[in-house]
Amino acid sequence: MKARLPKGMGGGPSNMQSVIRQAQKMQEDMEALQTELDAKEYDISAGGGVVKVKIMGTLEVKSIDISPEVIDPEDPETLSDLLVAAVNEAITKVNETNEAAKEKITGNLNIPGMF
Repeated sequence: MKARLPKGMGGGPSNMQSVIRQAQKMQEDMEALQTELDAKEYDISAGGGVVKVKIMGTLEVKSIDISPEVIDPEDPETLSDLLVAAVNEAITKVNETNEAAKEKITGNLNIPGMF
């Protein structure tokens, strides 16, 4: 006795080719998106705007601007904390933006080694 699959299920080589084409298209879309995301520039601030970080989508920090009023030779820890907060916020923003953009293409599909 042969089992019959519903139409569109199974189907052999032609269906497999369709799946492969879809996967290749998704791969191409992801590569194009990654190029676009890598080129994107983000401006993030911390401490009410006294520290500003410019970061690329590749997580390369391009610049850090510090307002003079926050530079206190007697309190370098505060400046250090502000710098760490600004850089961490910048990295978080880039990662969240990248993940959200990728989910639009993959539909939250997770294929190890593919993306």
